Amino acid sequence: MNKISELQEKDLKYIFHPCSQMKDYEDLPPMVITKAEGIYLEDEFGNRYMDCVSSWWVNLFGHCNQRINKVITEQINKLEHVLFVNFSHEAAIELSERLYKIVPKGIEKFLFADNGSSSIEMALKLSFQYHQQTGNPQKKRFVSLANAYHGETIGALGVGDVDLFTTLYKPLIKEGIKAKGPDCFYCPYGKNFDCCEAECFENMEKIIEENHNEIASVIIEPMVQGAAGMKIYSPVYIKKLREITQKYNIHLIADEIAVGFGRTGKMFAMEHAGVSPDMICMAKGLSAGYYPMSIVGITQKIYEAFYCDYLEGKSFLHSHTYSGNPLGCRIAVEVLKIFEEENVLEIVRKKGEYLRKKAMELFKDNKNIGEYRQIGFIGAMEFVKNKDTKELFDSKERAGYEIYKIALKKGALLRPLGNIIYFMPPYTITEEEIDKMLLICKESIEEYLEKRNNK
Repeated sequence: MNKISELQEKDLKYIFHPCSQMKDYEDLPPMVITKAEGIYLEDEFGNRYMDCVSSWWVNLFGHCNQRINKVITEQINKLEHVLFVNFSHEAAIELSERLYKIVPKGIEKFLFADNGSSSIEMALKLSFQYHQQTGNPQKKRFVSLANAYHGETIGALGVGDVDLFTTLYKPLIKEGIKAKGPDCFYCPYGKNFDCCEAECFENMEKIIEENHNEIASVIIEPMVQGAAGMKIYSPVYIKKLREITQKYNIHLIADEIAVGFGRTGKMFAMEHAGVSPDMICMAKGLSAGYYPMSIVGITQKIYEAFYCDYLEGKSFLHSHTYSGNPLGCRIAVEVLKIFEEENVLEIVRKKGEYLRKKAMELFKDNKNIGEYRQIGFIGAMEFVKNKDTKELFDSKERAGYEIYKIALKKGALLRPLGNIIYFMPPYTITEEEIDKMLLICKESIEEYLEKRNNK
């Protein structure tokens, strides 16, 4: 093991980090971050890193944002927590009122949880219980897309389809139905994204037509399948899905955990299709990276299936100790105020256009970039071995991880998804910082390829 600091030694002695192989830390010890500001993280040695992935897609307005810091201080001196059963508080009420005004039409009630996976669990349970209580007890199954990711709790894994997360736990999982979904980079219909009519929807359509009597809900990541490799697909697919789910009394659950709050250029990704879901799961950007919090929005129709005399036993018995925490709610209120007062969606649009333009210029002639794709402020490169055949690098080479390590030395956090290198920076990034981010990525790719080819 390389020489490491006392803090790094203690970290490795006591901590089991998520989504990583701890043996890798022998060669790359955890970077102990001591402070952060804007898009930059700074470690104990004074090294600075551009946070190009918003610390797992949550940080919208930069680290240590002064507006948010201020309201946290105000709230913590007023009320830090109160149980959310039979009690409430101003921040939760104001947040719910503000959300009501911006979520897709028809979403009218809100349930609070503390992380994205939990919100998915809540939505699935709500759908199941709704059908049990409205005369359709046979509707017990869930449908999701192939390569879907909806979290890592057991229920969420049942509608997920990323082998890395699901394979080992198959014996524990109540497996949902998986429909072959959009894969525009490898489109079997030979369609260009701009003229796509979502011909691939025929796979989902067949499943629903044949099994609709048993299906409680369909859950999707609208517009972008994140962990699958930032797969961006046509809004036409969502329109078709909304139509058929309404036809057969099937709930449509929109997992907006990663793509909500401006990431796709609109407040919520469902807006690209111009349709509304029956439920919407929100987290990540909701609290701007400050506090673990999630919310499930539902329709009045779903809410009414649970509204009755207590002794009828139709209550929704799902709770979290920190549901509706005042600190999280006050942060989320400030997030929504920033969106409104600082015209954030227009800023995202302009910076997104700049990111696309610069990325296309920089990578258009790179023979190992099979595709650069982008929606809003999500940009992704499909890193391939052969651009003509779209052949990927062998997963054993861990090409994305090797590029990630090189980029760290150059001062940028570019956490990959397999062979996908993606950009999801805070909205506060400047054009100059975008240039720097892209240049580091380019240099890191070139350095990796040079080392690989010289072996």
